[in-house]
Amino acid sequence: MPKLPRLTAQEAESILLKAGFQLIRTKGSHRIYMKEDKRIVIPFHAGKTLHPKIVKEIFEALED
Repeated sequence: MPKLPRLTAQEAESILLKAGFQLIRTKGSHRIYMKEDKRIVIPFHAGKTLHPKIVKEIFEALED
């Protein structure tokens, strides 16, 4: 698998919204997105990049 890109929460959010995910709810600094039966949780912290496991989870959800 190729190396994953480094994403901020804002970049990940725009990718998910373009793919048809909807913001379901917010709890603290975490935003929960859903599309059909797939749920993605993104922690929003200003100026920080997402952990590679979260980025991998996002791209796996986009493939399905």
